[in-house]
Amino acid sequence: MAKTGTTTQGLRAAIERSGYYPTLVAEAVQAAVGGEPVTSYLVHQETTFDANEVRRHVTVLVLTGTRFIVSHTDEQAADATSPSPYATTSTESVKLGRISSVVLSRVVANPESYTPGQLPREVVLTIGWGAVARLDLEPAACGDPNCEADHGYTGSSTADDLSLRVSEAGDGPDSVRETLTFAQALSEATAATPSPR
Repeated sequence: MAKTGTTTQGLRAAIERSGYYPTLVAEAVQAAVGGEPVTSYLVHQETTFDANEVRRHVTVLVLTGTRFIVSHTDEQAADATSPSPYATTSTESVKLGRISSVVLSRVVANPESYTPGQLPREVVLTIGWGAVARLDLEPAACGDPNCEADHGYTGSSTADDLSLRVSEAGDGPDSVRETLTFAQALSEATAATPSPR
């Protein structure tokens, strides 16, 4: 379930509608937002299956005039460290100028008959700001198939701070539409904000 909009009251209402520890999530998000007006937001709840357990997770993305705020809340079952179930909430506040990439991948069914404005069946929103990077390495080689020299390694570094997948089948068409709306608002905001020097 994803909800998007542009007001602090709307944000609070979307968190309440998600039904996922709304008081805890709203307090954490409000503390991170502070007194800044909310430009856009997205509330996305997902359920995952881990062995014999069902776990819920909510991600709240908030855009203000100067910052991008990410909040994650996860629930955990009782374990050796806690005799009762518990939830973990974290928030991160990123200046808009620090966002280095906003990638939106769209999966479209029957692309030969695609029409403008047609809703993708799935979208993946990936946002990078340099806090987390994935490094993929492999042995380097030369063009000589008989060469046995050590050429070191070659690889690539990919910004991978946040990746959010929303599908029409799993989350509904409104959630896909709302993710597209938030992605566009974030892209426009980062384009209009100078990068730090």
